[in-house]
Amino acid sequence: MNAMRYAVWTTLAMVLGFGPIPGRAAEGQPPPAAADRPYTVVDTGQDRCYGERGEIAWPGPGEPFFGQDAQVVTAAPAYRDNGDGTVTDRVTGLEWQKDPGAKKTFRQAVAGASACRTGGHDDWRLPTIKELYSLILFSGTDPDPRGSGTDRLRPFIDADAFVFHYGDAERGERIIDSQFATCTKYVSTTMHGDETMFGVNFADGRIKGYGLRDPRGRGEKTFYVLYVRGNPAYGRNDFREGGDGTVIDRATGLEWMRADSGHLKAGPKGDGRLTWQEALAWAEELTYAGHDDWRLPSAKELQSLVDYTRSPDTMQSAAIDPVFRVTPIRNEGGRPDFPWYWTGTTHASPRGGSTAVYVAFGRSLGWMRDRRTGEYALLDVHGAGSQRSDPKAGDASWYPHGRGPQGDVIRIRNFARCVRGGGAALRTTAPASYHPVAETPPAAGAGPPEGGPEGEGPMGPSGEQFVRRLDRDGDGKVSRKEFDGPAWDFGRLDRSGDGYLSAEEAPRGPPPQRQGPPPRR
Repeated sequence: MNAMRYAVWTTLAMVLGFGPIPGRAAEGQPPPAAADRPYTVVDTGQDRCYGERGEIAWPGPGEPFFGQDAQVVTAAPAYRDNGDGTVTDRVTGLEWQKDPGAKKTFRQAVAGASACRTGGHDDWRLPTIKELYSLILFSGTDPDPRGSGTDRLRPFIDADAFVFHYGDAERGERIIDSQFATCTKYVSTTMHGDETMFGVNFADGRIKGYGLRDPRGRGEKTFYVLYVRGNPAYGRNDFREGGDGTVIDRATGLEWMRADSGHLKAGPKGDGRLTWQEALAWAEELTYAGHDDWRLPSAKELQSLVDYTRSPDTMQSAAIDPVFRVTPIRNEGGRPDFPWYWTGTTHASPRGGSTAVYVAFGRSLGWMRDRRTGEYALLDVHGAGSQRSDPKAGDASWYPHGRGPQGDVIRIRNFARCVRGGGAALRTTAPASYHPVAETPPAAGAGPPEGGPEGEGPMGPSGEQFVRRLDRDGDGKVSRKEFDGPAWDFGRLDRSGDGYLSAEEAPRGPPPQRQGPPPRR
């Protein structure tokens, strides 16, 4: 909302005794779930404010980074442990298994639903991607996929309400191998024509399209599974045009812009492409369809718009209902495509908060390298409808072949589609317990922040940094015992065969697999 108008309205409201500002609940008070709303979007649980790289003091109206996820409160997550192996979500009305048990293949996950009798119930089902995503919490921290310790990590799911495990290194898994299955299959294919299922990774806080075959060549890929029951209407949108350039979802109570930032010529170049900070500022100052209380949606609000029956390859469409207007783009390969859209949600890691969440309504592209020829191919690696993250600032040229295990394309400037209503409450003052460390601005001309391949840097630490981090005995190299990656990867990196890794042999990105393409996340 425009800062001046917000201040004027709230002052009048206090003097005249009005209720909350239009489109919002009372100041700072999380609204209850609407009893007549079949599809209540749960709050993300993010309660920290972030700047370009880390936590910042709570911004006020008109200040940089105002209006981000932590400052917009919706229906707070609330769970009840029923004491019989089930957990009820008090907001959505969905009932879940508490413990996912052992991993299953997709076929086992589908077949197991009808046989499940947890809590004495016989109506369990494999959740849709929207049902499963209702459980995600962005109070989690994104790990380095090459790391092994979990002391500084928090999963992207309530680990008090649900049983959660990071990947098991003793079984050759990465720390991020905690992908959960859904019944939602991609209507197109990923990689080189792979049959694909959308899943949620509660270790790293993403939606990805996962191939059903194990990329290591060990048969079918396996996933954790949480079966669900109740509220069969959850995840089903009910869109109605407002006649004024808006679209109302009667299922969620959210009101959306029919157009996006591209149609409204937003951004420095007027092409709709914005950095995260620019997107927040644009939403705050926006007056559209007679309203000025628009906001950048949270990750869960924006994901509620995805139409998983559509894709660029099958319908020449973005993964969204055609009632919405979507700016067409040319992607990095020169093909017709559709944008990625910013959310107000930061994707935090133990190193800070330099990335923010986006949802891909077009192809979810990545640069995959052929290990035989060394050449890169631009592929739809995770599917239209995935949720990933982009740096909040910087230059996309720093990431010529993306980053992460699948070379996720980095754009930095994405599009925006704003939202209002839904009973959201604006919190303009920080909680009493909020004491962030002041963010240090980057030096002039600074390149990308350092760090691991997923959260904070283009291709991981330098060789010297790698050795300094792991060299416990101070001999200037890394022994097999000191190495913290998968045991099989040490032999691949040790090109000299001397039993040690030098700075020159250190990995410059995520570890590839022994055979086949790099692992999916």
